[in-house]
Amino acid sequence: MEKIYVVKNLECAHCGGKIEEAINSLDNVEKAVLNFPSRKLKVTGNINSDTEKSMQDICDRIENGVIIAPDGKQNHHEHKHESGGIISLLTGALLFVSALILNRLTDVEYISAIVYLVSYIVLGYKIIISALKNVFRGNFFDENFLMTIATIGAICLGDYSEAVGVVLFFNIGSLFEHYAVERSRKEISSAVNLRVEKSDVLRNGEFISMDTDKIETGDIIRIKTGERISVDGIIKSGETFLDTSAINGEPVPLEAKAGDKVISGYINIKSAIEIQATATAENSMLSKIAEAIETASDSKPKIDRFITRFSKIYTPVVITLALITAIIPSIITGNWSYWIYTALTFLVISCPCALVLSVPLAYFSGIGKASKYGILFKSGNSLEMLNKIESVTFDKTGTVTKGIFTVTECRTCGEISEKELLSLCGSCESLSSHPVAVSIVKYCNENNIPLTEIKNAEEIAGMGLKAGDILCGNEKLMDKYNISIDINPENSGSVVYVAYNGKLCGYILVSDSIKDNSAQAVKSFKAMGIKTFMLTGDKSQNAEIIAEKTGIENVYSELLPDEKLEKVQEIRRNYGNVMFIGDGINDAPVLAGADVGGAMQNGSDLALESADVIFMKSDLLSAVRAKKIADKTAVIAKQNIIFAIVVKLAVLILGLLGIANMWFAVFADSGTAMICVLNSIRILFSKKI
Repeated sequence: MEKIYVVKNLECAHCGGKIEEAINSLDNVEKAVLNFPSRKLKVTGNINSDTEKSMQDICDRIENGVIIAPDGKQNHHEHKHESGGIISLLTGALLFVSALILNRLTDVEYISAIVYLVSYIVLGYKIIISALKNVFRGNFFDENFLMTIATIGAICLGDYSEAVGVVLFFNIGSLFEHYAVERSRKEISSAVNLRVEKSDVLRNGEFISMDTDKIETGDIIRIKTGERISVDGIIKSGETFLDTSAINGEPVPLEAKAGDKVISGYINIKSAIEIQATATAENSMLSKIAEAIETASDSKPKIDRFITRFSKIYTPVVITLALITAIIPSIITGNWSYWIYTALTFLVISCPCALVLSVPLAYFSGIGKASKYGILFKSGNSLEMLNKIESVTFDKTGTVTKGIFTVTECRTCGEISEKELLSLCGSCESLSSHPVAVSIVKYCNENNIPLTEIKNAEEIAGMGLKAGDILCGNEKLMDKYNISIDINPENSGSVVYVAYNGKLCGYILVSDSIKDNSAQAVKSFKAMGIKTFMLTGDKSQNAEIIAEKTGIENVYSELLPDEKLEKVQEIRRNYGNVMFIGDGINDAPVLAGADVGGAMQNGSDLALESADVIFMKSDLLSAVRAKKIADKTAVIAKQNIIFAIVVKLAVLILGLLGIANMWFAVFADSGTAMICVLNSIRILFSKKI
C-alpha cells in the first residue's frame, strides 16, 4: 500500500531528513520519502491508523507544529501562521533598531538592554518554546535549541545586540527561504494544475456539463473556443488551431482537423470542435504529466543522499568542537568569556540547512524547468544521471526520422497483381502498430484497396508478421521460413516482403523522411563531446544514408531488440554512461537497460513506461535541452555544496582566530542558506537553456 501525505508547517530541511529517517524505522513502513520542496511524504507499507499516529508523534518530537495530513486536505492555519510571523518580525526589527538608537543616545545601559530583551522575546519566543519542547523530548541537536543556547549565552556575556541580531536574521532567513521555496513550488506546479474539472459530454443527443473524471472511452466531448482539452482523443468534427505550449513548450499553434489525434492539455484557440475520447481522464496524457512532475523528485539523487549522510556527521562534529573550544582554551588562558563566545558562534552555524535544503531544491527546480519545455523526468536520479552520460544512441524510425511512411514502390513476382499484393499485405499489417504497417494500411484505404479480416496473427519482434500461411516482413523473416528472395528494390527505404504458402509474392517499398532538426541535435550533442550512435533494425543501406545526412558517427543496423540491448551494453563498456532514445515496443528493453532511457511522447505505451524521461515534443532537440538542464542543475547543486561548506569552514577558522563574531556566524547559517536557495531556483527563470 502506498499513501501520500502533505507535511504542513515544516520549515527545517534538516529536521525533514530526521523525520524521514525516523518514519523509515517504523515496523509497518517499507519505504518513506519526504520531499522537502514539495512538502509531500510518500509512505509505502502496511499503513494503518496506528502507523499514522506514530508518524505524527515523530513529527511532534522532531519539529514542533508539523502536521501530517492526507494529500488534498488543506490546513487553514497556515496563512495565519505566515502573517503572524511577518508581524512578529517587523515588530521585533523595529524594537531592535530602537534599542540600537537608545544605546547611542543614552548612557543608561539598562534602558537599551530592556528594549533588546523585549525585541529578543518578540523575535525568538517561538524558537525558545520549540527548544524547550525538544529538550523534554531528548532532541538536543535541533536548530532551535542550538540557536537558543547561542543567543542566551551571548546575552549572559552582555552582547545584547549580537544576540538579537542573530535571532532577527535567523527569522529573516527562514521567512525568505519559505517564500523562495513556495515560489519555486508554484512555478513547478503550474503544469500540474492544468486538469479540467468539467467537460461538455454528449448524452442522449445533447451536450451536458459533467465531471471530467466520469468521461469514458468513446464519449463525444465538445471543446469550445478558449477551452482546454480535458482527455486524449480524436477530432470527430471541426477544424481549428491548438495551443500546445503548456504540454510541449512549442509556441507555434498546431493546425488540427477531423481524424487528428489530440492530447489533453491543448487549448482550442479558433473554433469549436468535437472529439471522441480515446482515454479516460485518469489515463490521459495530462494526468500522466501531473503524476510525473509530482513524483519526479521522490527518488533522491546520489548527491542528495551524500548530503544527508554528511549532515548526520557535520552537526555533532561542530557541536563537539564548540564544547572543546569553550572548555580547553578557557582553562589554559583563563579567558572564559572570549572562548565561550567563540564556542557560541560555532553553535549558530552547526545546522546544515543550507546544504540539506538547497541540493534537493536545485533538482526540484531542474525538473520543473524541464516540464515547461515538455520534458518529463520520472525521477531526480534520471536528471542526475543525464548529466553523466558520455554517449547517446538513437533508434531510427520515429526518432531520427519522422516515422511517417509512404508507399513509394510495389512490385510483384508476377503471380498476383499489385492490388492483390497490397490487399494481402495491408490485411496482415492492419494488426500491427508499427509505422511501416500503419503507412501500408493507410495507403490501401486511400486507394480503395479492400482489406480482409485476419485472425491468429503473430508479430515476430524485429522481423514482421505471420498469419497462417501469410508472411509480411523483412529479409530475416523470409530467411527464418526459408523463403528465397530473387527481387530487390533499387531505391532506399523499408522493404516489406510478402510470401504466401512458402513462396514469395513480391515486396512493398515504404520510405521515411528525416525530422527537420535531427541533424542540428546530433551536431549539438557532438559539440558537448558526446559520442553519437544509431541502432536500428533497418537495412544497412538505409541506415547509412540517414546517418550520413544527420551526422551520426556510428551505425549498427539490422539489429533485433536483444541485439540492440547488447550494443548499448557494449557502448557503455567502451565509452561510459549511455542514453538511448526510442519510441517503439521493441525499444522497451533498451530503454530500460540504458543508463538513461528517453522516449518520444507519440511512442508506444511500453516505451513510455520503460523510459526515464519523456519528450512531449517529438524531436531530438528536446533531448539536447534535457541534457543542458541536467548539466546546469548539477553545476548549481555542486556550487551550493562548495559555497556552503567553504563559508562555514572559513567562519569556524576565523572564529578560532578571534576574527569572526556572531554576525559572521549568522551569515554562515541563514545568509548562506538564502544565497543557496536563490542559486537553486534561478534555473527556473533562466532563458539561456
